[in-house]
Amino acid sequence: MRDVWVIGTACTAFGKRPGDSFKDLTREAYLAVLADAGMADGRAIGFGWFGNCGMGTFGQRNIRGQVCLTPLVREGLFPERVPVINVEGGCATASMAFHGAWKDIASGDCDVSLAIGVEKTFVPGDPARTQEIFEGGIDQLDPAEWQAYYRARGEEIGKTFDPNGAGGTVFMDTYAMQAAWHMKRWGTTQRQIAIAASKNHRHGSMNPLAQYRFEVSVDAALADRPVSWPLTRSMCAPIGDGAAAAILCSGDFLAACDRTVRDRAVRVRASALTGGKYRAPDEPSLSRVAARKAYAAAGLSPADIDVLEVHDATSFCEIFQLEMLGFCPDGRGGPFVEEGHTALGGRLPVNLSGGLVSKGHPVGATGLSMIHELTLQLRGEAGPRQHPGARLALAENGGGVIGFDEAACAVTILEAQG
Repeated sequence: MRDVWVIGTACTAFGKRPGDSFKDLTREAYLAVLADAGMADGRAIGFGWFGNCGMGTFGQRNIRGQVCLTPLVREGLFPERVPVINVEGGCATASMAFHGAWKDIASGDCDVSLAIGVEKTFVPGDPARTQEIFEGGIDQLDPAEWQAYYRARGEEIGKTFDPNGAGGTVFMDTYAMQAAWHMKRWGTTQRQIAIAASKNHRHGSMNPLAQYRFEVSVDAALADRPVSWPLTRSMCAPIGDGAAAAILCSGDFLAACDRTVRDRAVRVRASALTGGKYRAPDEPSLSRVAARKAYAAAGLSPADIDVLEVHDATSFCEIFQLEMLGFCPDGRGGPFVEEGHTALGGRLPVNLSGGLVSKGHPVGATGLSMIHELTLQLRGEAGPRQHPGARLALAENGGGVIGFDEAACAVTILEAQG
């Protein structure tokens, strides 16, 4: 396989953007990624991957990418006749789009490929439509199966599973069930989850693209409105809109680029996907499998990684993924966070973007927003939240739910030059 390089990334500001359409967000991210890659237009692009989860709720159930890119084709900004594949994988959607673009280049199918993810989850005055978008990430054909699974887990830990409660989406209830199980099994504390939340809100306060740009103390996170015990509002990702994109290319294409483009290029060392299943509660998750695939492909180990972006749809997820990705032993994620290792200035900074709980989580764009943040870190362009000397970075992005697993997971490893 050929080496694959990222020469451009972009991310819109995340937040509640009711005045911006899917086409508006597509245009914003696309023009920004062209500019970052030093391209006046997209004529070199040979393939496109368009990620989205919820556009069907707005009436566009098919050909979503083709529809959103049509104005750009008409204006000569996106090339005519280029194939666009529409991708949906729950919250892992944008990482799947990135993986598709990576395969285009690694396989030799083309020399330049675009991955873009666009999402709107905020529907003013119509929370039922927002709920509909998220409900697609869990089995709606046989809901009795997952309801029985969570009730059984609840009986094991003394926590009632109530998907009809007032906490919000069913996903917060499923994450809360996982957190409660982890607390009982390993002694993880609610305060450790709050420490992870507070840390990421502090990182997000330094990110001009974050949905929440304010700090939250540990005590304030603990005292915030309950969502589903042990999770409070500050520990959960918000509803919002946004888009993100990346342009990937081959080494041959990169060699012909201007020096300014070549010097900022970031190498993709690995891109790995896995699928979920109904696993036993004490069985490792699909992210551990994806991480091991990625480490093997890159010839690396967890000890080599300098900076992380992980899928903290809730702050408990950061604690859990540190264990699954091999950065600490099982059951030690809580103390690892509590000891300050994952904060800016720590030995393994995690979610310097602010993570999903602060940066935001427009599901179809999230994975590429992680790639954008890590590319900034590897280029040394992250401003006040820069981790000095970052050379190797890892992104973990999960999507959908099957029991205690996600339905899909992507792990990507990026490397700076030099």
